[in-house]
Amino acid sequence: MSTPLYQLKAEFFKTLGHPARIRVLELLSEREHAVAEMLPEVGIEPAHLSQQLAVLRRANLVRTRKEGSAVHYSLTSPQVAELLLVARTILSGVLAGQAELLADLRAAQGEGKPPS
Repeated sequence: MSTPLYQLKAEFFKTLGHPARIRVLELLSEREHAVAEMLPEVGIEPAHLSQQLAVLRRANLVRTRKEGSAVHYSLTSPQVAELLLVARTILSGVLAGQAELLADLRAAQGEGKPPS
């Protein structure tokens, strides 16, 4: 019996569930990067970055290209960048809604009303 699609989606999102992996994918959404270029941008130890890149490779989200001793990474699909952009749009909407709620609560406190 094959794995249900919802389970595969859950595994996919678990792969995205680490801040370092998200940051790597954001960088690669801009252009191909060598590992050495990513290190200061991601802000983790080289061994840890290597582990996170291995996770993304196993998930087939990134591919490698070797040039001399340097290893360059790129996205396997531009749709990964689109997914990150959609996530940013969703989060912007959520945060905007929270900011409005906070403003309403502060306004109510200023008027002496109990928060609802």
